[in-house]
Amino acid sequence: MSEETKVTFEEAMEKLENIVGKLEEGDVPLEAAIAYFQEGMALSKICHDKLIKVEKQMEQILQEDGEMKPFIMGEDETE
Repeated sequence: MSEETKVTFEEAMEKLENIVGKLEEGDVPLEAAIAYFQEGMALSKICHDKLIKVEKQMEQILQEDGEMKPFIMGEDETE
């Protein structure tokens, strides 16, 4: 099982926020800062991948008649 499937989006974001907080303090030794940065980049990729997956799922929604249609965000349905 990959790390991505083990960690929820919310858990990854929380870990990422903790890492950012530690790095913003500024008193982290260089080696630790590099390790935090690498972990943060991995967590960022997990979050990005999960968001892409959800976006793809949301691209299609059910219409009233049960047919699938593309879901386009940001367009107003004015007639």
